[in-house]
Amino acid sequence: MQVKRSTLLLFFVSMVMLGMTSYASADSVRIGLNYPQTGPYSVQGKAQLDAARLAIQEINEQGGILGRKIELVMRDTQSKPDVSTKNVLELIDKENCEMIFGGSSSAVAIAGGKAAKSRGKLYFGTLTYSNTTTGEAAHKYMFRECYNAWMGAKALGKYLVEENLQGLKYFYITADYTWGKTTEESIRTFSMTTNKRRHLQRYVPFPGATYKELSDALVWAGAVKPDVLVLVLFGKDMSRALTILEERDMKKKFKAIVVPNLTLGMANEAGAEAMEGVIGALPWAWNVPYKYNYPQGKEFVEKFSKVYNSYPSSSAGSAYTILYQYKDAVERAGTFESKKVITALEGHAFVSLKDEQVWRAFDHQAVQTIYTVRCKPAEEVRQDRFKEDYFEILDKMDGDEAARTKEHWLKLREDADEPAELQF
Repeated sequence: MQVKRSTLLLFFVSMVMLGMTSYASADSVRIGLNYPQTGPYSVQGKAQLDAARLAIQEINEQGGILGRKIELVMRDTQSKPDVSTKNVLELIDKENCEMIFGGSSSAVAIAGGKAAKSRGKLYFGTLTYSNTTTGEAAHKYMFRECYNAWMGAKALGKYLVEENLQGLKYFYITADYTWGKTTEESIRTFSMTTNKRRHLQRYVPFPGATYKELSDALVWAGAVKPDVLVLVLFGKDMSRALTILEERDMKKKFKAIVVPNLTLGMANEAGAEAMEGVIGALPWAWNVPYKYNYPQGKEFVEKFSKVYNSYPSSSAGSAYTILYQYKDAVERAGTFESKKVITALEGHAFVSLKDEQVWRAFDHQAVQTIYTVRCKPAEEVRQDRFKEDYFEILDKMDGDEAARTKEHWLKLREDADEPAELQF
């Protein structure tokens, strides 16, 4: 009889624990952050994590998503596509995540998106600028919040032409992977520098470009004597390249230095002197809401600054926006079921940290305003309360003008032997 009582007690405890587990699972929703905790883009990764934690705290205080609180589960991509794939499968299969977001490498985002698709889950790209992400590699489960290389290059090219920097000799130093190649191609198109015999180029490895490899590429550029140096680099690689130019007093060799995709984190790593005068483009900066009076953007900057004692970057803004957009889409769909959430997102217009953006239905690209900027004088940067007031906004371009047309997109899909409509 004693044995039976013990067995009954054990069974009862097991049922209670199982019930508690089921309740905990039903009471929360798990979301995966697939981000670069280490590697060349780790600064951009930290910005995503910081903003994600802020957004999740706010959303949970508001009652969560459909009454379920968010649990954030993180994995380090190391900016490696194979690691990204492994992470996403683990986040879905083992951690039961309903949605994955993050990334500061297009190769990582594309790989992660494919893995999420294989499990029928959404993947939102934060910093993934390659045209391929919402072009040849696009599918139903991938959404890109930031702009693509084409959009940034078109806005930047307009400024370069207006400033009479067309017709000059350019030299490109490019990260050797999908973002670098599609960004260089886009910049060449809009700066009218497609002749590669006149406008030379040098690849550097990604990830893991060494100091020597960056230095050799810059020495080569100096020897060629171009008018405009275009650094198609990102993260620590870009910061290190500009630091080398500053240390060797090489910046004066060029009429202009162009960095197609700028972020606050990269500027901080390079420093005010190295960044001075650099021209680039970005989808958002902390001073955009103040210049154009965007209330939600200003509120985000103030909250982020208070918590982290620094300004949020475009990487942070993207992560923050994605979480609120996912919440909104799930609640409009009335379910976490991926296909219904996708339907709720497609063609949806929204206002987050700036003016209106649209999740374009045919490619899942967030169509939005692009900003062309120039980095301020070092002394002006140092006068700021956080010493982070880098970007002078020179111009902006409406998203509809900057984005590729559907006809252009369809031609790219046809050439890549991909279907004309996104597939589940």
